This record gives sequence, C-alpha cells and structure tokens, in this order.
Amino acid sequence: MKKVAIYGQSYSISAEKEIKILLKVLEENKVVCFLEEAFFNLLLENNFLEKKYPTFSHFSDLNNSFDFLFTVGGDGTILRAVTYIRDLNIPILGINTGRLGFLATINKNAIKESISQIFEKKYTIQARTLLSIKTSPEIEDFDQLNFALNEVTIARKNTTAMIGVRTSLNNEYLTNYWADGLIISTPTGSTGYSLSCNGPVITPDSKNLIITPIAPHNLNSRPMVISDETNIQLEVDSREKDFLISLDSRITSVPKNTKVFIEKAPFTIKSIILDNQSFLQTLRSKLLWGEDTRNETNL
Repeated sequence: MKKVAIYGQSYSISAEKEIKILLKVLEENKVVCFLEEAFFNLLLENNFLEKKYPTFSHFSDLNNSFDFLFTVGGDGTILRAVTYIRDLNIPILGINTGRLGFLATINKNAIKESISQIFEKKYTIQARTLLSIKTSPEIEDFDQLNFALNEVTIARKNTTAMIGVRTSLNNEYLTNYWADGLIISTPTGSTGYSLSCNGPVITPDSKNLIITPIAPHNLNSRPMVISDETNIQLEVDSREKDFLISLDSRITSVPKNTKVFIEKAPFTIKSIILDNQSFLQTLRSKLLWGEDTRNETNL
C-alpha cells in the first residue's frame, strides 16, 4: 500500500474541485494520505472534509516510507513544501491551482490522468540542486532551514540607496556589485527571480549556478554562470545597519557586518517529470519561448 503526503499553503473555494479529485483518486487506489496539519485544519474549518486524515506538521513527521508528496497550489507552494522534505528523497509533484505553474506542472484539469501515469510508472525522477548558506556570525534563523531550491538573494533594507556586495569565488575576489542586491540562483531558479533580472535560462540538469545583480549601477555588470562546485563568499556594504537575505520566499534581516557563505547543498530534491512533459515544453507553454508567428508552421 502506498503512502503520500499532501501540502497546500492555503485553502480557497476555487481549489475545492481539485482537492476533491485528488483525494478521491488516491483513495480509489488505496493510498494512505497524510495532510499537512495547517492545511488540514483549513479544510476542516470550511466543512470540506468528509472524514479525518492523519497529519504532519514538521520535517520530523515524515520519513522515507512516503512514496510521494503532492502539493496543491502554485510554485510558491512547492518551495514551501521543500522545507518538509529536505534530505528525505521523497519525490514531489505539484498540482497547479495558482498562476504560472512552472514548477507545479500538473494542470488542474488533468489530475486523474496524471495520477494514473504515476501508478503506471510513466514518469522519471529529476534531481534538482539546492543551495545552502552559512553566516559569520551565525544567524539563528539558518540553523535548520539554511537551504533554497530557487535562489539565495541579498537585498537592501529600509533604503532606496544601493548596496555593495563584495563577492569572492573559491576565496578569490571577483568584484563588488553596486546594486539593489544580488541573486545566487540554481538551475531551477533560473526561470524565477534571476530571469526577471535578465539572468540566463539554464536547464535543470546543468551543473551550474548563476550570479545575477539586481538593478546594478554599472553598464558592464552582467549575470555570470559558474560551476556548482564553487564556494561563494559575500560581504555587504550598506548605509543601513541591516540587509536582507532571502532563501526562496523566506526572508531574514541580518546585520551588515555578516559574512555569507553559499555553496551547493549536500542533498537534492527529487522532482517527478511525467512522460508527456519536458523542460523545453514547459518553456514554450509557460514562458512563450520563441513565440513567433513564423514558427507556427513548424510545430
């Protein structure tokens, strides 16, 4: 008998149909479903559930006996779900009830068909690189959740003035970026915040990281692709006493004398790719890659 975890950040009446379909299909296949506790309570408050389900509320509540983790929401929901999975190697699949759905690739109108593909083993597992950070002095917020799937971002706080981010790679000085901030992105995150700041798109299986300045005040400051074996050290010069560090959507304020050390995390996240999906297909359908009327006859 299979066992799965289900995570959703919030409940809205617009997702009611999708949640019902997911639970029904899983139960028809005799799958034991564990719901994230806060999500479960929201469903209860809305008189949605017809029966009780076992719940989880922390990383320690899950283990490698779980076959999959399903998310209901958008890409942000997957990023939050990663904090529950960490290094447990539980494959993750997102049902998109949000907007873009670049990571949450399952269309809400194709839930039943997609779950059937999984039970028929018509999928592959793609390992996705994460980043981990350390700071000096140590910041308590990073004791447990010191990793990010998309990106680590350094950003200014409480000021319109730019900050300087002194950057070294493998203990060799690179440059001091004068900008609103700096993004260190994984291949997965290359289609996120980094892309919005003119960073390149790289495929999820690339062994690289991207350094992307945010609104740099320098005409020759450009995004840079580096090996994912690189150790990155950052120091911030700011008029304010603090600056911000965000790991995906988790933001922490730290003193400006804090040194930040970033490297590839020692574990990966296992993403489920159905046989009828691909990264290039997602680029075309979600980001309109190469959208041109001249290409229509070639499709």
